[in-house]
Amino acid sequence: MKAIQTKYLPATNTRGSRIKATAGGMSATVPYDHSKSEVNVHFEAVKGLVEKHALEWDVSRMVYGGTERGYVFCFPESIIED
Repeated sequence: MKAIQTKYLPATNTRGSRIKATAGGMSATVPYDHSKSEVNVHFEAVKGLVEKHALEWDVSRMVYGGTERGYVFCFPESIIED
């Protein structure tokens, strides 16, 4: 499994807004950097998850798509065979 889902977490009384990335049972949360575009903030969470869990994934080749809750990042080499 090499797909990572991200979602926006709104600010609370004690924390600023942030982005959470999940893949399988792994997760990582990063602060929302308002100086970056929306998709780049979500990609920072992807990179945070890969770093936190010492995954050997080359995220520079990932593609992404938007969902109602955030984004899904995955690798383009997936093939469905009949």
